[in-house]
Amino acid sequence: MGEIIRAEGISMKFHLNQSRTTSLKEFFVKKMRKELEYRDFFALRDVSFSIQRGEVIGLIGRNGSGKSTTLKVISGIYKPTAGSIRTAGTIAPMLELGSGFDFELSGRENIFLNGAILGFDEHMLVSKYDEIVAFSELESFLDRPIKTYSSGMLMRLAFSIATLVEPEILIVDEILAVGDEAFQRKSRNRMMEMMHDGTTVIMVSHDISTIRSLCQRVIWLDHGQVRMNGPVEEVCDLYQEAMLEA
Repeated sequence: MGEIIRAEGISMKFHLNQSRTTSLKEFFVKKMRKELEYRDFFALRDVSFSIQRGEVIGLIGRNGSGKSTTLKVISGIYKPTAGSIRTAGTIAPMLELGSGFDFELSGRENIFLNGAILGFDEHMLVSKYDEIVAFSELESFLDRPIKTYSSGMLMRLAFSIATLVEPEILIVDEILAVGDEAFQRKSRNRMMEMMHDGTTVIMVSHDISTIRSLCQRVIWLDHGQVRMNGPVEEVCDLYQEAMLEA
């Protein structure tokens, strides 16, 4: 199959403001007077792993363990403070709801905007347009600005664009938990099709049953470090035991 992602010794440090300010004005006054207090926070520390083309990988861990940061590093949104990340393929990241959209533009315009941000040319998007619209079930709303969309409608549009342009790497952060039950089933079936066709998938979910049913391997993150990387059942069993003991 060949390697499609390799992370070597990744660390991600953030410079956090510790000063309590109650307004933007107070923040800037303290900043001008150099009264702001900062501390360094490592979201990831020396994280290494590799992913083979066509693998379906689950990322699990408590809130704040570094899962979403890892997805953003893989996606290229964050540049790691230390270490390196190498990817070999087109990436469609489904992270924060509405990222890559212009909320003043219509759904129709955002299909082309978001698709272009994901790296797909206009010819590809035109050829997939009808399929994207049909899958999203948003035909009646396409000429409305997406600032009028509900979170479920935004998810439908984002999922339809990201999955129907057939990326080589799909990155999913809890996206299947959004929307109505019927569309969740439809989304799950679409992801199963992509996995069968060889798309590499990295997903975060707090629903361990979803991880067990969809993934081939699991990486367990704990306080920004890899605690375990291995077979689905083994890692999920130990993770759930640890959660019960916590």
